Amino acid sequence: MAGDAKKLQPIIVKRVKKGGHAVHGGAWKIAYADFVTAMMAFFLLMWLLGSTAKGDLQGIASHFTMPLKVSLMGGDGSGNSTSILTGGGKDLTKSDGDTARSANVIPASRKMSVEQMKAEIAKQDSARIANLQQKIEDLISKNPKLAEFGSQIKMEITPDGLQIQIVDEQNRPMFDSGSAIVKPYMREILREIGAALNGVENRISLSGHTDASPYGNGTQGYSNWELSSDRANASRRELAAAGLPDDKLARVVGMASSTLMDEQFPTKPVNRRITILVLTREAESRLMGKPEIPKNMMPDESESASAPETPAPVAKPAGPAR
Repeated sequence: MAGDAKKLQPIIVKRVKKGGHAVHGGAWKIAYADFVTAMMAFFLLMWLLGSTAKGDLQGIASHFTMPLKVSLMGGDGSGNSTSILTGGGKDLTKSDGDTARSANVIPASRKMSVEQMKAEIAKQDSARIANLQQKIEDLISKNPKLAEFGSQIKMEITPDGLQIQIVDEQNRPMFDSGSAIVKPYMREILREIGAALNGVENRISLSGHTDASPYGNGTQGYSNWELSSDRANASRRELAAAGLPDDKLARVVGMASSTLMDEQFPTKPVNRRITILVLTREAESRLMGKPEIPKNMMPDESESASAPETPAPVAKPAGPAR
């Protein structure tokens, strides 16, 4: 009986419900994947920087600093290196850049680029000077007082720039004889021209000239050299009074009678004059010993300094003077 009671006892099944956690989205997986990708990119960048030569690194920095210069001049940073090995070339013992170009040779493409830059600067100078000439001509024609003295203002475009000459006439000198005091009408001419020159980028050379008549004691005292210098400085003061900055003036010189306007008649009034020369960049470079191309557009000094100096041509013996 007891055995049968055990067999007839019902089987009880207990179902336990476990409390589930809140559902998590998959956003963390995307964030983690982005993090891993960023770390891979970072370590790849570090590896590339560590295996790139010093010269190539400087080239890359130059490209982002002055991309126009790099694209015009070529060289490091312009994409001409195809190797990430130290040295960037066949000789792996080099550590400062691509050795495919000889250290003592400037590429022809770079020389061509420099010539192109000089040509572009000359073109800009030519346009500015032509515009300035037209501006001053319009100023003279529209100003009745200046038009009255138009015959004493002579303008000419020369290889050195725009030359503006204010000359004496027989009965209308710019200065009294032997004096550096500017006549009133001459003051007005200089100030109008000075105002017109104020916005020009090019620098200016100012020179005073006399005729060939000896003055004073010649070489023993106050001569035409001192007189022409004083007149040039008096003209400079009038230009400055018109607003022309001092740094626009490249030089102020007295030429005495060394460069006569009329060599056949060295004592004519036309030889007594003030010359204002608006210099081209090339003329300023030649006269003042300054670089024609701005320094920030020039090739790196470390590269240009290693270029071989072109030997000067051997001068042939000069023949007899004719």
